[in-house]
Amino acid sequence: MPAKLDYHWHLRKVMADRGMFQTTDLIEPLDKRGVTLSSSQVYRLVVERPERMSLKILMALLDILDCTMDDLIEPAVAAEATTRGKRAVGAEAGIGDLRPRRARIRGVELP
Repeated sequence: MPAKLDYHWHLRKVMADRGMFQTTDLIEPLDKRGVTLSSSQVYRLVVERPERMSLKILMALLDILDCTMDDLIEPAVAAEATTRGKRAVGAEAGIGDLRPRRARIRGVELP
């Protein structure tokens, strides 16, 4: 199974490095660049990791904070997802769908 792509969002840290400690500090600079967001939208942008964001907002943030995308977004590869199901004791990871064959007893007569 391929590893999932992931990222770390560092907007809050970059803001703190620039002396911006409140989420509302971004509202006016964003508005000057044509991006109008409510205080709750800006809060979610700073505190939570955004799943979707317009390029206009991203470019405004880069301009306001005088930083690059590498400062805001750090790519990360998540650990390989664990497979669901039972594994045999001592089974090695990465052997795929190999399973032991069921034993058959032949030629034995039951009393």
